[in-house]
Amino acid sequence: MVMVVYNEAIEEMVMEVMEKCGLKNYTKITEVYGRGNTSGIHLGNDVWPGRNNLLCVACEDKESGELILGIKELRKKFGHEGVKAFVLPLEEIT
Repeated sequence: MVMVVYNEAIEEMVMEVMEKCGLKNYTKITEVYGRGNTSGIHLGNDVWPGRNNLLCVACEDKESGELILGIKELRKKFGHEGVKAFVLPLEEIT
């Protein structure tokens, strides 16, 4: 499973990467808060504005590799906004 955490400002670009990879199924959690080394603090308030979204994408290894490459490209363009992907082991999809 690939977990993608990204600034809500680049939602459209993240979804374009998903589409290019042929990935249509996901779970999205909106208004996620946190802190990143390059993106700074996002707490959705006046002091620390901005919010993140989180996508969980259950997919095969080949698809996850394509998604990771797409996210790496986004990081080159929008790293200061905050976008990161994590690959987690997935035992079973039912």
